Amino acid sequence: MKNNNLYYNKEIETMNRGDLDSLIDEKVKYTIKYAYENSKFYKKWFDKNKIEIKSIKTHEDLKELPIITGDTIKKNQPPSTNFFNFKSAKNKNIVTIHETSGTTGTPKSFFLTENDWEKYIEKYARTFKSQAFKSNDYLIVCTSYGMNIGAESMSLAAKKLKITTIPEGKCTFPIRILKNYKPTSIVGSIFKFLRLAERMKENKLDPQESSIKRLIAGGESFSEESREYIEEIWGVDVYNTYGSTEGTMCGECTEKKGIHVPEDLIHLDIYNSNTETDPNMRLENNTPDSNLDCSESCFLKDGKEGKMILTTLLSKEDKAGTLLINYDTDDSSSVITRKKCGCGRTHMKIDNPTRDAETINIFGNSINRVDIEAGVFQRENMEYLTGEYESFLYGNETENTLRISVECKDYSNLNKKIVEDNFLSSFLRKNNDLKEKYYNDEFEIIFNFLEKGKLEFYKIKGRPKRLIDRR
Repeated sequence: MKNNNLYYNKEIETMNRGDLDSLIDEKVKYTIKYAYENSKFYKKWFDKNKIEIKSIKTHEDLKELPIITGDTIKKNQPPSTNFFNFKSAKNKNIVTIHETSGTTGTPKSFFLTENDWEKYIEKYARTFKSQAFKSNDYLIVCTSYGMNIGAESMSLAAKKLKITTIPEGKCTFPIRILKNYKPTSIVGSIFKFLRLAERMKENKLDPQESSIKRLIAGGESFSEESREYIEEIWGVDVYNTYGSTEGTMCGECTEKKGIHVPEDLIHLDIYNSNTETDPNMRLENNTPDSNLDCSESCFLKDGKEGKMILTTLLSKEDKAGTLLINYDTDDSSSVITRKKCGCGRTHMKIDNPTRDAETINIFGNSINRVDIEAGVFQRENMEYLTGEYESFLYGNETENTLRISVECKDYSNLNKKIVEDNFLSSFLRKNNDLKEKYYNDEFEIIFNFLEKGKLEFYKIKGRPKRLIDRR
């Protein structure tokens, strides 16, 4: 019998599939009703699309509704309109206002109520519990505090679980923090952990001999190869998390066989973005062309990779500041399983999501940054490389060149052939079409070996872009 201490909300987290689906359906009905009555956007959305809200009774019915995008939100807030049309609660119920990072233009605005905060906190609290956190853990939070929601919601979840937080915000904190306070966990990204380990070694502190018991990776997708390398140099498990200001907080448990989705709080569907949609379903006012109808046939079966579609789920009497129905997250994943996990949880598990903004198309083949990273982090390569890399695609419709720039530990002691062969073996074995084009000289891969600090992204502020299309 599973220990109750392994769960934040055992009754919900271990609910059998039939009861869980019934609970989701109950919440779907209330969510749709709430959206129609409280959101300017959704009232118009339902009316324009001639959707009778009483006809939406189950989570399967959501698949018959149109899909909205981030552009839809931007077109329904200032400066495009005078009002925040997605705002779905009165001002007196709004406790905080947040924005997305705005890395692709105008940031999207989100309004949070007390109910919203309770759910955000619970999602992360469930994740921390599933990763074996205890009340005597000390957690360094290396994600930015501010208009983004991640760091604050993690910190509040930790407080709920009586976990002590060290709110650094960045991973450039002094090494004395590790020596003096003996933290047991760090939230950050794969590359933050990589750089921190190097700084620790420079300060005569072996990561494997530190007080750290686990690392929580979030903020960006990563390859299994880079995760395994970080686990090797730190000597601890690296757990995956996925979250956004939109509310997609999901977490990997100690089984490390997929990311659990809190299905009673958010509903996720996977759909095929290549499916032709009906242009007659576009809304006429303040809505971009990307807001299209997508019938049930657009959605994919478990195991198939596609776009992640989010729907906020509300309990009766909940008030949501910003409600989303069939929202395209601009991330891709697949459902691994809906069966009971070895940790005892019954909520479905998805594969590590990848960002569509980090995906390029080469001769009709989708290549994500993670595919490049997997080739870089081949274990034998790491004898020569720091792990830092960037890649650029050049060319036209008939010829393409992918340039891989990698940072070397010691340029004078480098086996280029080993690195190149390992990368090519990893990258090409996953795609027979590109492999054929490579050996037919239609697709070229060239390597650029650089000394430390010479990669292009070091000259640019902000998060490094590691896959750039320059065609």
